[in-house]
Amino acid sequence: MRAVLAIAGRELRVLFASPSAWAMLAVVQAILGYLFLTQIDMFIQLRSQLMAMPDPPGLTEIVAPSLFGSAGIVLLMIVPLITMRSFAEERRNQTLPLLLSAPVSVSGIVFGKYLALMGFLTLVTALTALMPASLLLGARLDLGLLAASVLGLWLLLGSFAALGLFMSTLTSHPMTAAVSTFGLLLLLWILDWASGSAGEGSGELLRQLSMLNHYQPLLKGVFAIADVAYFALFIVLFLGLSIRRLDAERLAG
Repeated sequence: MRAVLAIAGRELRVLFASPSAWAMLAVVQAILGYLFLTQIDMFIQLRSQLMAMPDPPGLTEIVAPSLFGSAGIVLLMIVPLITMRSFAEERRNQTLPLLLSAPVSVSGIVFGKYLALMGFLTLVTALTALMPASLLLGARLDLGLLAASVLGLWLLLGSFAALGLFMSTLTSHPMTAAVSTFGLLLLLWILDWASGSAGEGSGELLRQLSMLNHYQPLLKGVFAIADVAYFALFIVLFLGLSIRRLDAERLAG
C-alpha cells in the first residue's frame, strides 16, 4: 500500500506541475461556470411561469441535471488528454521497463497511477459540485438529487480514467492513446441513441452497454444498484486489462 501511495503521490506531483493540467482545469471550470450561470438565468426568467404550475420543478431539478450532464460531455473530451501520458509516455521515454522492474507489483503501479488520476478528477468533481451547492446560501436545494448527480459524475469520470489508462498501456504515442480513448468513450456514450432503431434484443444490449443510459438516472436523483454496478464493473474490467497487459509485457522482458 505504501508503494501505491508513493506512485500516486509522484504522479499527482507531475500532473499538477504540468501547465496543461491547470489549463484544462481552468477551461473546464470556465465552460461549466458559464453553463451554470445560464441555467440560473433561465430559472429566474421562468420563475413566474413555474409558480403557476401545480407541481413545478425546483431549482435543483433545473440546474443540477443540466450542469452535470454538460460536465460529462465536456470531460469526455478532456479526460483522454489527462490519461494519455500515463503509460504511453513512460514507454516513449523508455522508462517503462525500469518502472516494471521496480520492487512493486504491476497491480500496485496501475492502482497508483489510477489513484492519482482520480485525485485530480475528484477535484474537478468537487469544484463542479460547489457551483450548485453555493445556492444553499439563498435557496433550498434537493440534496438527495444533488448527491446522486455528484456520485454519478464521479463514477463516470472514474470509468473514463480506467479506459484511458488501459488505452495508454497499448501504445507509445500519447496522442494515439488520447484519440482512441475519446473514440471509444464517444461510442459507449452514443450507443443508447442507436438502441431505438435496433431489434428488441440488440436494442436492450446497446442500452445496457451505454454509459449515458446509466448516467442519466443518477442525474434525475434515481439511485439504482444496477447503474452503480455498471460503472464499478467497467472500472474493474479496464484496470484488470491494464494489469494483464503490463504483466505480459514484464514477463516478455
